[in-house]
Amino acid sequence: MKRGGNGVNSRVAASKGVSFSKSPVLAVSLPTWRSRVVLFVLFAAFAALAVRALWLQGISNEFLQKQGKSRYERTIELPATRGKIMDRNGQVLASSLPVKAVWAIPEDVLKSSPEKLAELARLLEMSNAELRKKLDSDRTFVYLKRQVEMDVIAKIDKLDIAGLDTRKEYKRFYPQGEVMTHVVGFTNVEDTGQESMELAQQKTLQGATGSRRVIKDRLGRIVEDVGLSKQPHDGKDLTLSVDSKLQYIAFSSIKEAVEKFNAKAGAAVVLDVKTGEVLALANYPTYNPNDRRVLTGEQLRNRVVTDTFEPGSTLKPFTVALALDTRRVTPDTMYETAPGFMIIGDRRVRDMHTYGALSVSKIIQKSSNIGMAKIALPIPPQEMWEIFTKSGFGQQPKFGFPGAVAGRVRPYKSWKPIEQANMAFGHGISVSLLQLARSYMIFARDGDIIPLSFQKVTEPPVGQQVITPQTARQMRTMLESVVGPEGTASKAQVPGYRVGGKTGTAQKLINGRYSNNRNVGSFVGIAPMSNPRFIIAVMLDDVSGVYRTGGWVAAPTFAALAANALRAANVPPDSTVTDIIIPENPLEDSL
Repeated sequence: MKRGGNGVNSRVAASKGVSFSKSPVLAVSLPTWRSRVVLFVLFAAFAALAVRALWLQGISNEFLQKQGKSRYERTIELPATRGKIMDRNGQVLASSLPVKAVWAIPEDVLKSSPEKLAELARLLEMSNAELRKKLDSDRTFVYLKRQVEMDVIAKIDKLDIAGLDTRKEYKRFYPQGEVMTHVVGFTNVEDTGQESMELAQQKTLQGATGSRRVIKDRLGRIVEDVGLSKQPHDGKDLTLSVDSKLQYIAFSSIKEAVEKFNAKAGAAVVLDVKTGEVLALANYPTYNPNDRRVLTGEQLRNRVVTDTFEPGSTLKPFTVALALDTRRVTPDTMYETAPGFMIIGDRRVRDMHTYGALSVSKIIQKSSNIGMAKIALPIPPQEMWEIFTKSGFGQQPKFGFPGAVAGRVRPYKSWKPIEQANMAFGHGISVSLLQLARSYMIFARDGDIIPLSFQKVTEPPVGQQVITPQTARQMRTMLESVVGPEGTASKAQVPGYRVGGKTGTAQKLINGRYSNNRNVGSFVGIAPMSNPRFIIAVMLDDVSGVYRTGGWVAAPTFAALAANALRAANVPPDSTVTDIIIPENPLEDSL
């Protein structure tokens, strides 16, 4: 009874906050409400998790859906077909062919038999070592080869190699090959323009890619098509000003000339006098845009628009035209050129031959440097500079062709007399062949110059007057005499047609000094002279051999090109002379 009584008393004492034990170890130091608070907090946390789970999985599940989709849904790009490039007559110069990219999951492909891997390497045009090097990767996805043609893809599919798949894409094909490549250009593996019109008209040609959503498995295979997100839009077709027939003639002519005269390179351009359209643009050496495995800078260079050179005597008609236009001279004004050289300052200007007294017309025909110097020196430098700039020299071209250079015409305020004389006969100034060809518009037309275009022109262009129509007619008469038996371009004659033009020979600058044995020979001609249709410019760089002047190398190249071009364009003959006369020792340009 006594023990029971003590237990009751102890409980009563504990309820009243009185310690039931005298031991400090067994004493309760925390108040009771603290444990109740902890219990409530834990309960509230579990309740919040339950509410959150209910919210995410039942009421609002957008977040989880989004996260899930990101793990199994993919967006596939739908490539747009690049626009075609055609010549002025509708002949296709560049088109896109459907091809496929071959990709692999290395881990799965390597499980295939050695025989299948060897056959795969052969179809992909690579060695076994190259294939295994690509497959020896920690990545789950590798491209084996891009732009594989469809007949090869069919053979690869027959191998039935696990972990191998394909992706649709397009490959650019150029039917004209090396003949047209410097006009059309080419694209890279991503179908992006890299050169020429492919680069210049990239935005027009490329189109807009589309996309669609799909579900893929862990191996990257499409399991389900979710839907189309964006419709692809094909690129627009492009019609160029180039004529395929004339382009082939120009290319064949310049290639033959480079090989015949052992030149380092050559270039030619054909312009339409009436519209300013570029009908042909050819360079040699060149390359095949359909097979670019081995390329050099020499092959890629578009010399017609990117290379500058001193034009030499082809620039003489401009100073003469200025002198005629300002009535400082007439075609019959006489100048003494004997004894064959002239001292200006501390420099000597010389002619290739001693001609004696020459009229202005004869100065152009014989290409006399002394005569040109005497015509040019009384003219204010500003006036010469103005006719050069109005003719397009030293100006950044605006015909939308990438890489086109401006050339150089130095400010007239710094000209010295010898520099002015040099510019009169084409030294100390740099131009591109396309600039030079365009500048002759002022002679082929009625003294005005029109913009150039690489796209087909539908409306007549508006020209800028540079010289008077009378001066233009006088210059055409002089340029026609240059092609005669007594001129420096007798080899430029074309049977059945009246043609005219001017030869040019300029020494190349090597390490800041003019070379005695390295020249640039050029010729710019107009055909036919009775009703000018074409301006044809030819340039041969670094000709090897005894004869390196424009009259010996560029003039006959022009003749061959012009003869074929006039017939191809169905231009009627305007001359009864069918037997041309070429002297045994034609006159040469004065350097």
